[in-house]
Amino acid sequence: MHSLQDVSRSDQYRALGLSTFAFTVCFAVWTIFSIIGVKIKGELGLSDTQFGLLVATPVLTGSVSRIFLGVWTEQFGGRIMFPLQMIITAVCVWLLTSVQTYEIFLVAALGLGLAGGSFIVGVAYVSQWFEKENQGTALGIFGAGNVGAAVTNFAAPFLVVAVGWEGTARVYAVVLAITAVLFYLLSKDDPAQAERKKTGAKPVSAAEQLAPLKNMQVWRFATYYFFVFGAFVALASFLPRYYVGAYGLELTTAGVFAGLYSLPGSVFRALGGWMSDKWGARFVMYLTFIVSLVCLFIMSYPQTSYVVQGIEGEITFNFGIGVSAFVFMTIILGFVMSLGKAAVYKHIPVYYPHHVGAVGGLVGMIGGLGGFFLPIAFGILLDYTGVWTAPYMLMFVLVAVSTVWMHVAIRRMERRRHPALEEETFLSDVPDQPLEKPEASESERQAGGAATTA
Repeated sequence: MHSLQDVSRSDQYRALGLSTFAFTVCFAVWTIFSIIGVKIKGELGLSDTQFGLLVATPVLTGSVSRIFLGVWTEQFGGRIMFPLQMIITAVCVWLLTSVQTYEIFLVAALGLGLAGGSFIVGVAYVSQWFEKENQGTALGIFGAGNVGAAVTNFAAPFLVVAVGWEGTARVYAVVLAITAVLFYLLSKDDPAQAERKKTGAKPVSAAEQLAPLKNMQVWRFATYYFFVFGAFVALASFLPRYYVGAYGLELTTAGVFAGLYSLPGSVFRALGGWMSDKWGARFVMYLTFIVSLVCLFIMSYPQTSYVVQGIEGEITFNFGIGVSAFVFMTIILGFVMSLGKAAVYKHIPVYYPHHVGAVGGLVGMIGGLGGFFLPIAFGILLDYTGVWTAPYMLMFVLVAVSTVWMHVAIRRMERRRHPALEEETFLSDVPDQPLEKPEASESERQAGGAATTA
């Protein structure tokens, strides 16, 4: 591990602040199709499946790119990789405005998706500036850049009304390019990169960086992230469409309501990092999954009517969730998903301090792929079931499977650490012996003796 002896608090705060701001801008760009895609859907007459693919395509690039962006950041440093990634993405966003056909929109969306790769660049860069005991909080604060999705949901609908979706894309491209320049001018090389430059040491090879990916533990972390991050991205993109279609709301109102989900799903990531530092990531993950199951069960229940043959005639029951209650459920869901995202990434610099880029890249890639596949699955479910709440049913199943797998993995780990538990089948979780029989008092022993004599 590199030394942080010469790193001041101001250096740490500078790196964290610049990275968080840059990631916020990148994330806002990454989710832009959730708003302008609604207009494009109307202009091109797309089906829900086609719209889901369009929204998900940037997520594919942002996910897959995390592997090599993470490795390159470990090798060349975040001060180089962050601005480079942002400039390339800004060019792709600007070129988006000249596209006319659906197929070329998909190609342009692939380039726009590089914005999502900024996450692992920031994780690899920020983690180098902080001590192990503070990395969870620091990465949680950085991860709060997910609030960029809320920025898009709140602001982009009004930009679309004012300047059209093409003008909105140009504004985003310009802001992203300016952010890239400012980051390069104001940031410093991270301590690990500075130490390599001072000593002349060569960067770790890509093969050595990728070596930990053979561990099943890494893939388990990635599966958790498939929900807490991938489903977050998918839902942030899907909710405007859902509010417009299921509740008949205007796009601006739908964007605001979707932003109410994205906002707690982003800003409380810092709280999740602090909770993971204080109480452990395992506790935070259990909290995330259990609360998510409750929320998704309520959200997935469609508007339903039951007719019961009563004594004096038919009795009708109507079940469903109104828009206000639904928005409240999304806020709670976004909050716990925000905690879960921080909890997953708390593990990585602790278990793999010298492979943060590669391991974090894989975990981020799998999580991002959730943001790619889930919107497509949402569209297919809507087309083939005709039930608006079907996507939330799918997410409920996903969380249930993840919860069971996590619990089984934890129990197996505990039994490996405490082999005696493997043979104990009568006691519950706590490996204690049954309470001993209390000793009899003197009077009871005398009474027992008298009874025996009799």
